[in-house]
Amino acid sequence: MTEQTAVSRTELGGESSGRTVLDLQDAMLAYGQRVLWRDLDLEVRSGEFVAVLGPNGSGKTSLLRVLLGQQPLSAGRLLVDGRAPSRGSDLIGYIPQHRSAATHIPLRARDLVRLGIDGHRWGLPLGGGRVRRRVDELLTAVGAAPYADLPLGLLSGGEQQRVRVAQALATDPILLLCDEPLLSLDLHHQQAVAALVDQRRREHDTAVLFVTHEINPILRYVDRVLYLAEGHFRIGPPEQVMTSAVLSELYGSPVEVIRARDQFVVVGAPGSYDHGGEAS
Repeated sequence: MTEQTAVSRTELGGESSGRTVLDLQDAMLAYGQRVLWRDLDLEVRSGEFVAVLGPNGSGKTSLLRVLLGQQPLSAGRLLVDGRAPSRGSDLIGYIPQHRSAATHIPLRARDLVRLGIDGHRWGLPLGGGRVRRRVDELLTAVGAAPYADLPLGLLSGGEQQRVRVAQALATDPILLLCDEPLLSLDLHHQQAVAALVDQRRREHDTAVLFVTHEINPILRYVDRVLYLAEGHFRIGPPEQVMTSAVLSELYGSPVEVIRARDQFVVVGAPGSYDHGGEAS
């Protein structure tokens, strides 16, 4: 199945510098005989916000692992800013799922952010005052400065995710990968974290690939959706992909999509999956 719609931010009413940040061509990922997706063509431009949706096991997180250089493609080509991806690339920032930090670990918020700057280096930390100033700038940018010196284990889930956003931005990436960063957060903190990611892409023209089980908290920011299901995919603006006809075709069984104001409700999608209020 090929890409349904290739839409730039200019066509969607936004601005685009025209710089291609991510370029996937004829990409396939398989584990043995099990193909997660094939013939995937995806070009993401600077400043574009792409949501990655699909049921559990459809290959969403595996796609991020490929982009991070942790998993090779089974076929096809991948370029990030015109180069093959590599582990620890400064071009890519990564925000993981929220996992509560252990209360007995003395790692402070500022320590975690600093790891994003020099955690990949051997030996003593480098940079001294310059690095400390950079850490303070990052914590301030995400609203985490008031608890910079507190242990991570004492912070709320939303506060911890703010710190992880700051860590992901430490190298000033051109591509930000978000692996279900809203999972287990309440609505208030979901909105806050999503707004931080959008702020970054607007102010720095950073491209965003946002894996999520629930599109509604980020719907206002999304330019395009990449929907993975049953080894197939569909790409396009949310209103073109999130339809009964498209999802029924992807799943190979009847799926009903209801648009209620600014929310999507999906009924009948096979597997463990939730877009926010829908039945599985």
